[in-house]
Amino acid sequence: MATISSLGVGSGLDIKNIVAQLVALEKKPLDKLKLDAAATQTKITTFGQIKSLVSTLQDAVGRLTSVTGWNAVSATSSNKDYVSASAIGGTQATSFSVEVQSLARARATASQSLPAGAALGQGTLTLTVNGTAVNIEVGAADTLAGIAGKINGSAAGVTATILNDGAGERLLLTSKATGLSGAFALTVSDVDGNNADDLGLSRLLFNTTETKTAADAQATINNIPVTSSTNTFTNVVSGVTLTAAKETEAGKPVTITVAPDSSAVKANIEAFVKAYNDINGVLNEATKFDQATGVGGLLQGDSTTLSLQNALRAAVQSVTSGGTFSRLSDIGISAQRGGNLEINSTKLSKALEQPDALKTLFSSTGTGSAEGIAVRLKKVTTALLATDGFFKRKDDSLNRVLDDNAKDQERVNNKVSRIETQLNRKYSALDSQLSSLNALNNYLSQQISQWNKSNS
Repeated sequence: MATISSLGVGSGLDIKNIVAQLVALEKKPLDKLKLDAAATQTKITTFGQIKSLVSTLQDAVGRLTSVTGWNAVSATSSNKDYVSASAIGGTQATSFSVEVQSLARARATASQSLPAGAALGQGTLTLTVNGTAVNIEVGAADTLAGIAGKINGSAAGVTATILNDGAGERLLLTSKATGLSGAFALTVSDVDGNNADDLGLSRLLFNTTETKTAADAQATINNIPVTSSTNTFTNVVSGVTLTAAKETEAGKPVTITVAPDSSAVKANIEAFVKAYNDINGVLNEATKFDQATGVGGLLQGDSTTLSLQNALRAAVQSVTSGGTFSRLSDIGISAQRGGNLEINSTKLSKALEQPDALKTLFSSTGTGSAEGIAVRLKKVTTALLATDGFFKRKDDSLNRVLDDNAKDQERVNNKVSRIETQLNRKYSALDSQLSSLNALNNYLSQQISQWNKSNS
């Protein structure tokens, strides 16, 4: 682009300012294009937010259509200090006693005291856990600390620690896993060929002390003995996980009770209402029109957004036939001004006393009006979130608008650049012409002045 820093020298005109103003006029369309691009980008962000909220709603209604969502249970312990419990949805209601005779332990050993910082000798250590052997190669210069580091860096399933007992160093080994299946065995292949003496690497085995024996957890459930390699019992009572924290006192069993959990169902319903209201709130804000200011929301007048809002509202306001409850209002959930849902806790708690009827209202898989409200909403949200659904189409459409806008901005910028170059060239020529005319004018003035003097 031609520079205009030296223009106007011969003419005295402010050519730089003239060109700048003319260029600014040509750039005017860019202002609207940039505003349009910013608005489109904000729409993309807003639809992304709405999509995330619809996904949350899909998860919420999914829990109201699943078997486990309606068969939630609670597992309680009469004394969590000794035994705690949890249960998966659908587990049969039951009660049983648990006594813990002993907790699971990990095997631990300590080597004899060895010279601190000294090399032990070359060879191979083999650690075997549950039939899997791992070899640890020991170099001639390796100290006890170096050996411990190699053990800890291996996949042997054993932790190595150095203990300084004042007389020297001991190698402490502990199984990472508790129980008999997690116990380790250590063997040595000493370079001197003697694997049982008090010389070389075999010193690690000579006079080794077992400081803790491996043991499975021992318990009884209703006086029936059970064991576990850890302190967690998972497949003993169907659907129930027990965790032993300490041994129970003799004759004082812990009682575990599994019962239906209506609070979980209530929480799922409350989560659904919140998820719906979050979407409705964003849609209301985006599509509103302020009568006082005459300003509409970002998506005000967008027919596709209104269709989305209407589809969600139609689903929550629909009727499910064939059950005790047919509408959300029957269980204390009513639509308020603006479309938000509000829960009457007293009425909902009363409805929770009829779990089967409540389940039918939300999760009935019948056809037509017999279809549950949550089932309908799940279909709506699934369609919206599909790879060829509403949000994908909307995102593609808005990104095309952005691409077209960027091309329009590029065309305007290119046009402005050409015009600016032309203006600079034109006014440079004008300035040169004016400069020549000024010079001619000065010359003629001088000649006339001389002529007048000669005739006076």
